[in-house]
Amino acid sequence: MKAYIEAWEKIFGFKGAKRIFIAATRQNVGKTTISLGLISNLKDRFTNIGFIKPVGQRYLVEGGHKIDEDAVLMDRIFGFGMSLRDMSPVAVERGYTERFIDGLAAHDASGEIKRAFGRVSSGKDIVIIEGTGHAGVGSVFDLSNAAVAKLLGSKVILISSGGVGKPIDEVMLNKSLFDKLGVRLAGVIVNKVMTHKYEKVNRYVRAGLERLGVPVLGVVPYIDTLDTPSMRDIKEVLDMHVISGEKHMDRQMKRILVGAMEVRDAVQYLEEDCVVITPGNRVDLINLLIRVHTGRFRAPRRIAGLILSGGITPPRRIFNALRKTTIPTIICRYDTYDVASKIHDLTVKIKSRDKNKIRLVVDMVRRYVDIDAVVSSLS
Repeated sequence: MKAYIEAWEKIFGFKGAKRIFIAATRQNVGKTTISLGLISNLKDRFTNIGFIKPVGQRYLVEGGHKIDEDAVLMDRIFGFGMSLRDMSPVAVERGYTERFIDGLAAHDASGEIKRAFGRVSSGKDIVIIEGTGHAGVGSVFDLSNAAVAKLLGSKVILISSGGVGKPIDEVMLNKSLFDKLGVRLAGVIVNKVMTHKYEKVNRYVRAGLERLGVPVLGVVPYIDTLDTPSMRDIKEVLDMHVISGEKHMDRQMKRILVGAMEVRDAVQYLEEDCVVITPGNRVDLINLLIRVHTGRFRAPRRIAGLILSGGITPPRRIFNALRKTTIPTIICRYDTYDVASKIHDLTVKIKSRDKNKIRLVVDMVRRYVDIDAVVSSLS
C-alpha cells in the first residue's frame, strides 16, 4: 500500500497531502453531514483543505457540466476556489450502467478521477474524499468505493447508522471488501443514535468494534432537526406552487396533519409548527387554521405550513385571507394521500441556505467525534 501511494504521489504531485475517504455502510446514514462537520473542524488543524466527490449519482448541471450536488454544496459552504469539474469528475447519469456493460462507455473514468484528484490535492494539506454509499457501490462499472479509495491511496472512515448488532455487522461486511483491495480502515463513526439509547449504544458499539480491531472515532446522537424538511424543501421536491408566505418557507415542521376530519376534531390535533394537508375546497378547515395562526382562536398556535392538494384553489375570500397571514401555503396537483406519502418518503439533504443546520452539524461533530484521533489515523 505504501509503495502504491508513493507511486501516485510521484506521478500526480500530491505528495504530503493527507487524504481520507468517507464511505458509509448504506445510503442515508449521514455521510455528507459528517464530511461537512469534519471539514469545518479540521480547518483548525490544516490551512489548506480540499474536497472531491469522485463518483456522483445525484447531480446538478453547472456551467453545462454534470456536477454532483454534494460537491456543489461543499463549494458553496466553504468556497474552496477549486474547479467544480475537478471536485466532481464523474457524474453517473441515467443509462450509464447499461452503456458500460454493453461496452459503449468509452471514456477513461479512472484516469479522469486521478487527474482531477491531482489538481484538487495540489498545495493542500488534506483532502476529504466523499464516496457514494457502501463499499461496493459502483462495482458494476469498476468504480466501487473500495476501488476508488485504493486508486487514490486513501484510508477510509466508515459511517454507520445507530444501533449495536446491525452497525457492527454492516461495518464488518463493508470492511471485508476494503480489506480485499488492501485499503485500510482508519475507523468508524456511528451516526444517528437515538438519544434515549445513546449511553447503551455508545458503550456496546465501541466495545464490540474494538474487540474486532476496528477503531471507533465517534458516536453521534440522532438530531431530528437535520431530517425535518422545511416548506421550501417540500416545495422543491414536489414541484409545488407558492401562493402565500414566501418569506417563511424555511420554517420547519414538527408534525404533519392530514385535514380529512371535521373542524371540531381537527382542533385537538393542531400543534405548534404542524403542516396541514387538505384540499383547497375545505374552507371550514382553512379558516380555522387562519384563526389559530393569527391568535383569534382560544388556543393560538403557529402553523408551519399549509399544502392545498388536488390542485384546488380556495375561494377568493379565503385566498386573500391566507395572503394576509404568514402561513407558507403551497398548492399542488397531487391528492392528499399522495402528498402525505411523498413527504413521508422525503430524504432531507442539507442546503447551503440552511445556516442553523450547518452550525448544528459543525457543533455535533466537534462534540461527538474525536478529531485528534481522526488526525492521528492519517499518519
